[in-house]
Amino acid sequence: MSLHHQLMISVSGLRGIVGAGLDPLVAIRYAAAFVSGLAPGPIVVTRDGRGTGAMLAAAVHSAIAALGREVLDGDIAATPTTGVLVRQYRAAGGFQISASHNPPEYNGLKLFSADGRVISAGDGAAVLNRYQAGEFAWVPHHAVGRTTKIEAGITEHRRLVVATVDAARIRSRRFRVLLDANHGAGSLLGRSLLQALGCEVTVVGETPDGRFSHPAEPTEENLADVRSQVTAAGADVGFCQDPDADRLAVIDETGRYVGEEYTLALCLDHILRQRQGPIVTNCSTSRMAQDLADRSGVPFFRSAVGEANVTGTMLAHGAIFGGEGNGGPIDPRVGYVRDSFVGMALILDALAARQLRLSQWVDELPKYAICKTKFATDPQRTAAVLDALAAHFGDAQADRLDGLRLDWPGKWLLVRASNTEPIVRAIAEAATWEEAEQLCAEAGRVIAA
Repeated sequence: MSLHHQLMISVSGLRGIVGAGLDPLVAIRYAAAFVSGLAPGPIVVTRDGRGTGAMLAAAVHSAIAALGREVLDGDIAATPTTGVLVRQYRAAGGFQISASHNPPEYNGLKLFSADGRVISAGDGAAVLNRYQAGEFAWVPHHAVGRTTKIEAGITEHRRLVVATVDAARIRSRRFRVLLDANHGAGSLLGRSLLQALGCEVTVVGETPDGRFSHPAEPTEENLADVRSQVTAAGADVGFCQDPDADRLAVIDETGRYVGEEYTLALCLDHILRQRQGPIVTNCSTSRMAQDLADRSGVPFFRSAVGEANVTGTMLAHGAIFGGEGNGGPIDPRVGYVRDSFVGMALILDALAARQLRLSQWVDELPKYAICKTKFATDPQRTAAVLDALAAHFGDAQADRLDGLRLDWPGKWLLVRASNTEPIVRAIAEAATWEEAEQLCAEAGRVIAA
């Protein structure tokens, strides 16, 4: 079986099922492939709390040491905290051992460059080439690297986040907050940050042991029980993280699932009331972001899907904020990494500044409905499928940045091939669910033709 069938490989790392494609030997070779291309310096290693994380961390540690490099062991930490640690310790790079929102049987390695962000597509391709070549410069016994335990980065990460908001104003409100960390890494900084902002905090799933209380992705269906806990606690807001805490979903004070797409929109709405500058999202993110940028008269740019693509585009255009519609805001003042803690702080800051309830604020935002689906197709047909869609929807503005995006006034359709399955994914957004669903269905008929 090929590497691509065994493992899901993106521009920033790999992910797979432990014992069925992802094992210590793979971790050692992949870690060695990454470290072999880095400049001199120590390497940060962290993990998100999954039960298999310690085993994979040991494998990664051994690879780094066997190449004569120092390991900086941060143990359990959120993914955005890993980026902070890399910069704080001036490391040559870093690993976060995490499978993000995937089920417990998955784990993976996310790779960080020396500037504390996930590596670029070009660097990721170079890592894969070295992995496949499998030739590494293992050092003799006297040159083996050491491991140094480091503080988990909570203090510095919290300082950076708090500096982006009016902490005194937030503290004056004494918000009641429920945080659902779902037994991931987010509770470590989550409780500390919210308490530093004067909140009365209830944390559910606080122990970072990977024993998820509900499926890991913070979707409406998966958070049904958390919604009732928010209202039972009398909370002003419910914050829900994925296991590595780079994504944030929101529940309002009525128990309504506001969702992940709104996380970025809420942050942008608040940021753009205070500052002006370019905004970047990926091409599958809700049009709310563009509407908010247009309202403020600031430049708006889209990137290909993927955090590394978003941050690369942000750097290219000097963006003041960006992110992805999966609940991943990115604030350069904290780091070029999706960051749930940034989202929590900014949302609380806005609620304090505007003296609004969250439900009122959400109701002010532009309203759209998103339909997401997928269609089976031969990967060799992808180019022809996209051409057929572009021809069929000839009245739309077409963009081939990532797959095919078709834009009309007030609605859009994105069709992209999967990197891991013989399918194409279709996402449509429109003013109503029926209109978005109709766009997806029409695309499906073209794809099947």
